[in-house]
Amino acid sequence: MKKQIMLVVLAVAMSAQAGAAQSEKIAAPQMKPLAQQTQAALWASRVLSRYHYKTTPLDDAMSEKIFDRYFKSLDAEKLFFVQADIDQFAAVRGKLDDAIAGENLGAPFAIYNMYQQRFDERIGYARELLKSKFDFSADESYQYDREKAAWPKSDDEVRELWRKRVKNDWLRLKLAGKEDKAIRDTLDKRYENYLSRSRKLNSEDVFQIFMNAYAMSIEPHTNYLGPRASENFDIAMRLSLEGIGAVLQTRDEYTVIREIVPGSPAGLSGKLKVGDRIVGVGQGEHGPFTEVLGWRIDDVVTQIRGAKDSVVRLDVLPADAGPDAKHATVSLVRKKISMEEQAAKKSVIEVKDNGVKRRVGVISLPTFYQDFEARRRGDKDFKSAARDVARLLGELKKDKVENVLIDLRNNGGGSLNEAVELTGLFIDRGPVVQQRNATGKVDIESDTNPGLVWDGPVGVLINRGSASASEIFAAALQDYGRGLIIGEASFGKGTVQQLINLDTFGGGDKARYGELKMTIAQFFRINGGTTQLRGVTPDIKLPAMSDSDSFGESSYDNALPWTSIKPALFVPAGDLKDIVTLLDRKHEARVAKDKDFQYLQEDIALVSKQRKENLISLNETVRRKERDSQEARAKLREKRLLVAAAGNGSDDLVVLPDPKEALNKALGKKTASKAARQVAAVRGALRTDDGLQGDERALTAELDAEKAAKNAKDVLLNEAVRILADEVGLIKTDTRLASRVLPYMPEPAK
Repeated sequence: MKKQIMLVVLAVAMSAQAGAAQSEKIAAPQMKPLAQQTQAALWASRVLSRYHYKTTPLDDAMSEKIFDRYFKSLDAEKLFFVQADIDQFAAVRGKLDDAIAGENLGAPFAIYNMYQQRFDERIGYARELLKSKFDFSADESYQYDREKAAWPKSDDEVRELWRKRVKNDWLRLKLAGKEDKAIRDTLDKRYENYLSRSRKLNSEDVFQIFMNAYAMSIEPHTNYLGPRASENFDIAMRLSLEGIGAVLQTRDEYTVIREIVPGSPAGLSGKLKVGDRIVGVGQGEHGPFTEVLGWRIDDVVTQIRGAKDSVVRLDVLPADAGPDAKHATVSLVRKKISMEEQAAKKSVIEVKDNGVKRRVGVISLPTFYQDFEARRRGDKDFKSAARDVARLLGELKKDKVENVLIDLRNNGGGSLNEAVELTGLFIDRGPVVQQRNATGKVDIESDTNPGLVWDGPVGVLINRGSASASEIFAAALQDYGRGLIIGEASFGKGTVQQLINLDTFGGGDKARYGELKMTIAQFFRINGGTTQLRGVTPDIKLPAMSDSDSFGESSYDNALPWTSIKPALFVPAGDLKDIVTLLDRKHEARVAKDKDFQYLQEDIALVSKQRKENLISLNETVRRKERDSQEARAKLREKRLLVAAAGNGSDDLVVLPDPKEALNKALGKKTASKAARQVAAVRGALRTDDGLQGDERALTAELDAEKAAKNAKDVLLNEAVRILADEVGLIKTDTRLASRVLPYMPEPAK
């Protein structure tokens, strides 16, 4: 997560959607701060310095931290600036506090303008290198992660870094079988797109980068959100927006339809399909078209979104048509679109346990969402993660599952209230989490609803990407002895943020200043400890997929420390200590014989080794040997997995079909067999590096690869399910053990 945040500008510049190509010889426009931005910075500084949980004055010391973090945000991999560039701005290193207080942001914008100049120079040099020939017989290597490296001391040093980077890009394509001309054309277009994309950044982007350098210098989870970012954050929390129901992507100069939401205006019209290119947008029945060719994707999205029941017209170039083909005009009425991909989902997995079938329900929850505005309005049907999970639990009861797994992997959190209410589905009233504010006052958030929605055994699957609200829920179930926590240690984010609208300070109705997502409290477990820094430690550990040195709270240089407070008064619902020991033994014995699990461990060890070495050879012979070895390993796995897929999977585990899928099949719609899906998944998962970036592949190929990845065998999920099946077997045959595990005494086994 640290790297994701610190790479923000490079990510925008290199991954933001491409527009019309511009020559590198044309100088980028000089960015200047807007009046409302200097005012927003002042208001933000007053709020942050007075009301943040970690009170930190905006002074010379803070200015130095902002200065260093800003340069790192712009150039995290140290590929653009040289040390002399940093030194050139040394005079303002301790004066950024004065710049904010004096409403003069000339210095940070001047720094950005130099960054843009260096960006243009480096990319221009990379394109020049494509005209030369590379010696792939030389024994040299490329350091691909330079976050911890020193700034290059000279232009010669930074040019050498780019020579190796371009050489590596070329070698990847060469190993994939591309000819020199195709390689040169692909890379030249790639680098030209980098320039084009970087030129589409505007003053709002620059201001947001600078303000985040300030906010995150206080504490990692405090952020500034510009007006557009604030709107997108709100959409992500309520899982809905008003638009046409099409997921868009930019490819070259075009805005392309990547996905169409079923039941949306785009889907119901029957006039749009994946791959269609939107080249113009018109408002209303008769409004003129605005050409959007070469626009940033978020600017195009702004044109297409609009008030519910209003009309938007699209000028569309069909997917299979040439650039000079006839366009189509599609008129759509905007509606409320639900983002169901991020909503809770369920499945049922059947496990054979010594000849007995155990049914385990799995609920995947990507985020703790809630439509705050609908709830404030008193809408009884407001979107809620806990409500959706409660409904799914009811459905799983009808499916006669014996255990439930809540999959919170990569769930970065969301609404604190949703975490409390979700916990309440599994406990019969009681405290869930404690909060301590900046003054030291401790409040307790409790489940006040009597009864349980699910009173059977439950497990929670977590990984390093499980953070915040996910950790609150997992920690509460662990402290109550209510559920098994399975996986790897969680992220370690034990802080509470609140959105503060800066427009309330400036007056007026128009959104101008953006919002602060500011840390206002720290949360603590009901046992008095905190998940801050250390995260939630699982009862049964699975292999760690991530690197704790670069991902997680402990990777931040200014994270709040671990601490503890007085425990809350609560009555444990169960005691899992004895059964954890038994389950862990069964788990270890099983995975020792599980080839898929061993493959996963091999892969993790290989990635860990490569990460530590942080070097990749630029010698073609060495790389070909590495590639051949990788392909040989892949073929062996593919052969084994294809045999397993043809036999409908593992002997002891079967994913039961979703009733909707079964209905579609009964109605004659195309539904791929499980074996066919797994075969495609295997081939997709083992795809050899083709040297291309996502938008350089055909859209259909990219979508097929994503689909294959989704269908690939989930080794960790399958093992977690088997652990819960083991638990059912144990508690059904040992009533004494069952009485400790469950909050009720089950009937004796028959």
